[in-house]
Amino acid sequence: MNRERLLASVKLASHKWQSWLSIVLGLLVLSSPVSADDLDLSYRLGAGDRIQIVVYGESDLSMELLVTNSGKIDYPYLGRIPVNNLTAQQLKESIERGLLGDYLINPKVAVNIIGYRQIFINGEVEHPGGYAYQPGLTVEKAIALAGGFTERASKTNINITPGDGDNDLVKAALKHKITPGDIIVVKASFF
Repeated sequence: MNRERLLASVKLASHKWQSWLSIVLGLLVLSSPVSADDLDLSYRLGAGDRIQIVVYGESDLSMELLVTNSGKIDYPYLGRIPVNNLTAQQLKESIERGLLGDYLINPKVAVNIIGYRQIFINGEVEHPGGYAYQPGLTVEKAIALAGGFTERASKTNINITPGDGDNDLVKAALKHKITPGDIIVVKASFF
């Protein structure tokens, strides 16, 4: 009887230690700095992204906006602008063209992504749900954000539904890079 209690206590302590370690790793992922060089310049905007538009010398045209579910933003003078699937550079150029002439002589615009769409992780992780995307996020780091694997998790049977609108299911390794909107499913191990 004492042996069973001891084994149960060791197992519980080990599980708590793994959970604590997963939380610490998740916080490290969230706090790691990302330089501009690390950012993918080909990143495509989509619903849920937060962007900052700065028009130099024009504070009333500088603002933070959320890309709506329709993939558009409302911008002064230019109205409703479709931004879905544009890069930040393409949006910058579009706003500069729109403001040129009728509104400003030589508009200087900067577009920054200040918040990315969420990624979602389901299945055999401790805390399934939605998490903030960060550039450089891998399946392994996303699992750490979600509290780590459960005891039943398969570390090799992981699927991703890409967040780019392509509904093809992709089998993924732990080092697989993920993109905003991706849905990660960790399957259970049978052994």
